[in-house]
Amino acid sequence: MLHLQGQQMLQMLEKSLRKSLPESLKVYGTIFHMNQGNPFKLKALVDKWPDFNTVVVRPQEQEMVDDLDHYTNTYQIYSNDLKNCQELLGSPEVINWKQHLQIQSSQSNLNEVIQNLAARKSFKVKHTQCFIFVMLDTVKKLIPSLLDVKNLPPGGGKPKAINQEMLKLSSLDVTHAAMVNKFWHFGGNERSQRFIERCIQTFPTFCLLGPEGNPVCWNLMDQTGEIRMAGTLPEYRNQGLITYVIYKQTQALNNLGFPIYSHVDKNLKIMQKMSYNLHHIHMPCTWNQWNCVPL
Repeated sequence: MLHLQGQQMLQMLEKSLRKSLPESLKVYGTIFHMNQGNPFKLKALVDKWPDFNTVVVRPQEQEMVDDLDHYTNTYQIYSNDLKNCQELLGSPEVINWKQHLQIQSSQSNLNEVIQNLAARKSFKVKHTQCFIFVMLDTVKKLIPSLLDVKNLPPGGGKPKAINQEMLKLSSLDVTHAAMVNKFWHFGGNERSQRFIERCIQTFPTFCLLGPEGNPVCWNLMDQTGEIRMAGTLPEYRNQGLITYVIYKQTQALNNLGFPIYSHVDKNLKIMQKMSYNLHHIHMPCTWNQWNCVPL
């Protein structure tokens, strides 16, 4: 595969991926942030240029030193040719199948490709699929064909007010990573905590500080530009605080020109309703993550 280097090529790739939204969203968001300085030190590979079929975004080899760290060993993939994709992903130059790793994509049809590779290369795979929601302004800007204003709820997409004397909007510090890790559905271990620390140090974070000056509610962003890892301390739940934090975060990131999206578990009705009330648009494609472990 070809390693795209230089700002011009990456900007061309971003522009091309835009034409394939929302299916290319996970890769598009990653390339967007690579074009903002590439803070996660990622690299973009394509099968050919400029008329590519498959894009793989992955860390630089020197970043992938821990064979058990699937949080770092993460690949974002978009392809419009599944046969081509399967051939490329089978190459050890593209994916190190000897490691514990994650593959992320907004294309559920990659499941067939990954299951075929699992049978061939002897690794077990766990597929997680969630809904994708995209902020209204991002949809207007990037995928206006999916805009259906008549299905939006009334209320302007704003949260209810909070007690600003008790709670203060702020950002997370790296020392808060352990708390985020404790409540993160995909976390709870040392490697996930390191990943969270890196996200806190690299990207904008938002939280509400309680009367004691500690976060009671928070939200982060990862290397793909996705808003995730939201959490609220149990004693502060059911007050609409996470809705408030996500609203403030999306407004700030939107002002920076970021594409704004998130995934929501298919069983988490309350978060789906929150996204709907904030005027985030439910995408026709899905958020997919494959955790791969060599046998």
